[in-house]
Amino acid sequence: MFKKTLSIAVLGILLALTPGLPLQAQTVRQLQATEKARANVLKLGVGRTSRVEIKLNDQSKVKGYISDAGQDRFTVTDLETGSSQTIAYADVADVKKPGGGLSKGTWIIIGSAAAAAAIVGIIVKPAVCDGGAQSRFPC
Repeated sequence: MFKKTLSIAVLGILLALTPGLPLQAQTVRQLQATEKARANVLKLGVGRTSRVEIKLNDQSKVKGYISDAGQDRFTVTDLETGSSQTIAYADVADVKKPGGGLSKGTWIIIGSAAAAAAIVGIIVKPAVCDGGAQSRFPC
């Protein structure tokens, strides 16, 4: 009887301590996201040429250029209106340059397709089509 009561007490204590674990993991994820946002802003730099699109945690977006960057927050100034908005790094979900163009993966696919077309046009087609009268593939 004592073992059963002890095991139920230990189980109760473990269950009571379990909800604290996801909260700690969430805090670590938030810290990583904050550091990533800070690194991206500092990488882009400050000035009118540092144009940026910011997506906030509440799904709103801010566009402009980075006019000031501090330790905990940075300022984005709208190019059209000149209004400034100070944003905490913790409130940022994503930082990117506007109109970034094609990604590196897309360029690799385009280059591979161009190389394949060149190989077919230069090597394969002449080998198949110049087989003379006995060629199975008339070109």
